[in-house]
Amino acid sequence: MSDDPIMIGVDFGGTSVKIAAVFQSHIIDHAPPIATQDFETHGELIDEMVRAIEDLRARHPKIAAIGVGMPGFVNFETGLVYNLTNVRDWQEIPLKAILQKKINLPVAVDNDANCMAFAEWKCGAGRGYQHVVFITMGTGVGGAIIANGQMIRGARHGAGEIGQTSIDYRGRRGAYGNLGALEDYIGNGEITAKARDAYHEAGIQKSLQECTPAALATAAYAEDAVALALWDDVGRMLASAVMNCCWLLNPEAIVIGGGVARAGEILFNPLQKHLFPQLSGPFKDHLVILPAVFGHEAGTVGAAALAREMI
Repeated sequence: MSDDPIMIGVDFGGTSVKIAAVFQSHIIDHAPPIATQDFETHGELIDEMVRAIEDLRARHPKIAAIGVGMPGFVNFETGLVYNLTNVRDWQEIPLKAILQKKINLPVAVDNDANCMAFAEWKCGAGRGYQHVVFITMGTGVGGAIIANGQMIRGARHGAGEIGQTSIDYRGRRGAYGNLGALEDYIGNGEITAKARDAYHEAGIQKSLQECTPAALATAAYAEDAVALALWDDVGRMLASAVMNCCWLLNPEAIVIGGGVARAGEILFNPLQKHLFPQLSGPFKDHLVILPAVFGHEAGTVGAAALAREMI
């Protein structure tokens, strides 16, 4: 191993907190996952995170900094976590300051989609590009923007939320009062519910378990007509949002990851079919649509890469 430092990457999720030691872009050691919902207060959970980090630090004395990806709005400069809607007692928590005091190492805290994007930009599918839009498709839809070789964070560190952009100005009202938000149509749960309804209309009874994006991808590759039509519709809706990003930002590449995107060509082909006719000239010339390289480790690797930028 070279003299490069080792980073701690923390991927904080609504179900579990994953913590790992990362060397360059490789995870070299894991702490046991921490069940997020087992803790009543943010202080209890942070203390458990600190214990796990210190255990890794004992095994890897060259650890130089910590990066944390959070599933909510974060002030990147101060490391303040504004609000986590699916975790108890996480409102206005100065996470960066708390961790730095307890561990005495530099700490970076950012939105989890930004961390995914950072991993892909520095070490993955977006490497070498200066203008990239990153999209992560899972329970919700997140995003991040690289423009002129810099992460665009916005005036209040909330830029890049493609999942909250509208694909229908008369559409359903989302959690933040916005109408027709993309993630309210192509989030994991929305795809599953829509698929069950589509099968029911076709006279086929299926459980929600049989209608998950993973199950639908398998069915589509087996040329199931209902599944193929559904993925075409998902591709069309995603294309609407990506089209707006292209006209607004003129990126070189779109990088898409997350659990739903593991469907592969059954998603990417309809996306491109519906996207490119809506673009022209410099907005589509040389534009590439790329699958993310990192899977479930993207958040951890990205948080560590973010931490490395500070030292």
